[in-house]
Formats: sequence, C-alpha cells, structure tokens
Amino acid sequence: MNAVELAYEAAKERYAQIGVDTQKALEILGRTRISFNAWQFDDVKGFLKKDSAMSGGILSTGGYPGAAANPDQLRQDADMAFSLLPGKHKLSLQATQVDTSEQIDLDEIEPKHYEAYVEWAKERGIGLDFNPSCYSHPNSENGFTLSSRDPDIRSFWIEHCKRSSRVGAYFGKELGIQAVTNHWICDGYKDYPVDQEAPRRRLMESLDQVFASPVDQKLNLDTLESKLFGIGVEAYTVGSHEFYMMYAAKRNRSLCLDAGHFHPTEDVANKISSVMLFSQEMALHVTRPMRWDSDHVVSLDDATQSMLTQVVRGGWLERIHIGTDYFDGSINRISACVIGMRNSMKALLKALLEPTVMLQELEEQGDYTSRLSWLEELKTYPYAAVWDYYCYVNNVPAGMEWMREVQRYEKDVLAVR
Repeated sequence: MNAVELAYEAAKERYAQIGVDTQKALEILGRTRISFNAWQFDDVKGFLKKDSAMSGGILSTGGYPGAAANPDQLRQDADMAFSLLPGKHKLSLQATQVDTSEQIDLDEIEPKHYEAYVEWAKERGIGLDFNPSCYSHPNSENGFTLSSRDPDIRSFWIEHCKRSSRVGAYFGKELGIQAVTNHWICDGYKDYPVDQEAPRRRLMESLDQVFASPVDQKLNLDTLESKLFGIGVEAYTVGSHEFYMMYAAKRNRSLCLDAGHFHPTEDVANKISSVMLFSQEMALHVTRPMRWDSDHVVSLDDATQSMLTQVVRGGWLERIHIGTDYFDGSINRISACVIGMRNSMKALLKALLEPTVMLQELEEQGDYTSRLSWLEELKTYPYAAVWDYYCYVNNVPAGMEWMREVQRYEKDVLAVR
C-alpha cells in the first residue's frame, strides 16, 4: 500500500467505529453530478455579440489573461478543468455561448446552435445544463425584460426563454442526462417604485406564456431563480424570492436557490427543507457572496458545508440539482473551476461521512449536549484522507498536485492566446 491507501484504511476504520461506511459514501459521491458554470471561462461575455457591454448586474472583474474567446477554447478549458476533478459532472451554458457561424439573435436560438457542445459532452460522458441570457442586450438596456412595459420587448424575451427550454430538452434527450434550464432575469428599479405590483403581474403573465407549452421535465427541468438586489436594481427586484416561491407553488414549477441572492445574514441552508416539502425537485447554486452577490469562488466555508449537509441529510441528492455560479477574472480561470468544484465535492463528502442517524437519535432523545459535542468532534475527523483516496482511485491529482497541471496549461495554452 502507498501512503494514500494507508491513510484511507486508517480513516475507514475510524469512521466505521461510529457506523459510517466510507466506501458507500464514495459510491454516492461518485454518482453525484455537480454542474459547473461555463461563464467562468469567458467572463460572462459569450460568443453571440462579443462587443456588447455588460449590463443587468453582470460583471466579471479582473484582467487575468487567457479567457476563452470562442467555443473551442471554452471546451478546451473545460476539458482541462474536468481532467482535474474526480467523477463525471455537467457543464452549464449560457444561451450567448452559441457555437455557430450564423448571425442570429437570442430569440432565434435553436438546438443546432449548440450541437457541437452535445457531441463534445457525449464523448466525455458529461451532462449539459442551460440558461437564458436575459442581460447585456439592447432589449434589456432599460432594466426590464420579461416584465417590461413594452410588449415587443416582452415578446422577444418570452420567445428566448421558450427556445431555451427546448435547447435544454434537446440536451437531456441527446445525452440521456436530465438538463436544468434556469431562468433568471435582471429586472428591477434602482430607486423605490410607486407601483410594485404591475411589473410582477407582467412577469407572471410572461412566465405563463413561456411555460404554456412545457417541454418534458424529465428531459429538462425548468427552474426559477430569485434575487434580492443587484447593480442598478438596489431598491426593487421584480423576480424576488417571494414572487418565485409563490409562482412555483401555484404553477407547479421548481425553484433555484442561489446562495448569493439573499441578504448576507440569511441562512440559505435553512430554506432547503421548506422548499423540498412542497417541491419534487429544485436547483441549488453554490457560490460565495462577500457582503453582497459578489459571486466569489466557492470556498469550503460554513455556509457551503451547511447547505450541502442539508441536501445529504434530507436524502435529496437525486432531487436537488447542485451547480456552481461564480465568475472571477482576477485569477486563473481553470483554477477557479477546480477550486470551487473540489470544495463543493469535499463539502458533500463531509456530509456523507456524517453519522446522521446517530445524531438524529440524540436529537430525538433531547440530548442536545451530546449532539453538539459530536458535531464539533466530527469537524476534525479524517475526511481529507478519504478525499485523497477518492482522487487517487479516480486518477486525478490529490492535494495541490493539480496546480502544477494548471500552471503548465497556463504556460502552454493560455499565455499564447
């Protein structure tokens, strides 16, 4: 046995003493796909209208060299990043990340414009997710899309969202892996509006039209993502959490909870069980807000751990679609992917290694002292040895070895773009 295997065997024995089967935990982790956001690779610019100014609260800061400038470079970067991640995952695309020579607009997208991504994903055994790009467009410059007063602008975005769902269904059918098409809009006011109801009524009516002819949700799950505020919409966001929660409940739709789209003091983990009592499926965006929706690279912090622990404790890994959502242009973008994805997987692994039944029994007995003692003691259990072994058996670098691969890629590929 090498050092990794020896450390794993010791950790395996220690976990077994508290009733945890490390091999079972690794098997579950291996079946869990996390969706990585492709817009980390191109700074959310896309390839449809490359010269368009960013708007709608979307901003990737920093000028680190090597951002993907076309679909081939994006897939090349994704290949590099995924080669450093254990397991099979998914890539989440923005509608603007088309791969076509046609001159099209967002209300003209079709599955054929993403065919190259599907062929690429098939070869690698990964899944694809999708996102309407309701921002950084002439029809969003006044700050409104699906809730716009202008019926022509609303019609444009309704058509775009309809087509986005069809693209997602195409992904699901071709790949045999359910896609998630997540609907988020930038609509809102910088200052307090007098009429808060009218924009939300228009949004409700627009969404009703988007989903009037729904795609097969087994192929593509449409989710709705709320937001508290953003750049230029500090006072009022049309698609608030309350709006989408009520819409999802009334219309039998699925929510997306984004960790960065709430007040910094809100506990997103505490929302998950409430949603899952009334929803068959939901999406969860793992990100790291810093004082606001800053979309920093995911860290293995308390908030990340708490969210993913709730997913595991509830037995919802097959019903909650986990994805990352961040973009940082100030560091190597491949590293940003690897760090965030690995931290998300580590948090899942730590949750899977928890003796949940034992903790629940202590809670049922009212023994909160023992419950707290165990929760604190588990923080120093040797999950890292289990993680290193998981990387080892999946033939990906453990520890910081992956960084050398990224540095080599930066020198040979990114630096010469």
